[in-house]
Amino acid sequence: MMKAILRRNITCLFSDNSSSIGKSNTSFSLFALYFSTARESQSLNTPTVFELLRHKHQLSPEVASYVSSVVTHLKNPKNVDSILLFFKEFGFTKTQLERTLKSRPSLLVASLEKIIKPKIQIFQDHGFSAKDIASIISKEPGVLHTSTNKRLIPALSLLKGFLGSNEKVAKALRQSGWLLITDLEKNLVPNVKFLENCGITREQIFMLLNYLPRFLLYKPEIMRKCVDKVEEMGVSRRSRMFIYAVAIVGSMIKGRWELKLQSFRNILEFSQDDILRVLRQNPQVFAVSEDKMKKVKEVLLATGKYKTSCIVKDPKSLMYSIEKRYKPRFEVLGILESRRLIEKWPRLGTIYRMPDDKFFEVFVGPYLNEVGDAYLAQKAFKDRKEARRV
Repeated sequence: MMKAILRRNITCLFSDNSSSIGKSNTSFSLFALYFSTARESQSLNTPTVFELLRHKHQLSPEVASYVSSVVTHLKNPKNVDSILLFFKEFGFTKTQLERTLKSRPSLLVASLEKIIKPKIQIFQDHGFSAKDIASIISKEPGVLHTSTNKRLIPALSLLKGFLGSNEKVAKALRQSGWLLITDLEKNLVPNVKFLENCGITREQIFMLLNYLPRFLLYKPEIMRKCVDKVEEMGVSRRSRMFIYAVAIVGSMIKGRWELKLQSFRNILEFSQDDILRVLRQNPQVFAVSEDKMKKVKEVLLATGKYKTSCIVKDPKSLMYSIEKRYKPRFEVLGILESRRLIEKWPRLGTIYRMPDDKFFEVFVGPYLNEVGDAYLAQKAFKDRKEARRV
């Protein structure tokens, strides 16, 4: 009916016999009404970005809300369905998919055939598994937008040549996928050559790539200054700790290193000799934050059994978890002492070095009844396998 009316009015509109301006206006009105109604109907049938992500693809409300605030309109919802379905079928978990979209909402409007699939095919051609590819991309979705010939392929080839295997490359990229969107030739290559000339092995450099990867991308002149500084402080290039010391000092450029040393002096009463000793023996200790120093000191002093000097003598004590290691063990030892089941507390090093199973065997198992009940033991050791250094 509407189509017939429309055709009739269009015919009247352009007819030489049309004699009324009023009729012409009526024709225009009906013409506009028809197409306006069609547009409104199409709009009502098109789901919003939030609805598509949340209700059709079951993404979390938080992710769906954020992505829809960036990508506010979809010209082709079917393309979005195809992209999300492709990621799911490829092996992306829900968490990986959400992380990818939250980091790069623009992927929803990218070309599946021209951008996404070709980039993933490059990883496959280089021998990476679907699991590794999903992990790498979800950590750094920007690789899907980087230049294929200028960045992605050269970076993958360089890392493979440097590290020697896909397994090592995948391990590095799972942690630092941004390496694929960086000009590695500019800084990484000269820095690796310089460190090798300093006597650092490839295995040590690989460790550094996983431990402090951004340090290897510093400007070569900064790298040389870090090496010179560490040598001036008495750490030999032959020491296996040399590379750790260089990395730690290098991670605290622009005055942060001096501020860190000042914290060790003020909070923990380290002397200059103490600082040099720790840098030579356990440079990783200097990665501990000022807040962690204060908390460890507070917890140790609160026992009445340990002094700040204990930390100075055994600085690795700063690197263990307060909540998972110190507090539960101090609680157990306090109860045992109050009931005269132990004469004195063990040395600090014994407490933090002893594996959870061993501590349970020595200090909890024999005294389950005296310590309280299974509740205390469960509370203190329920996550033994998850206890780790921080």
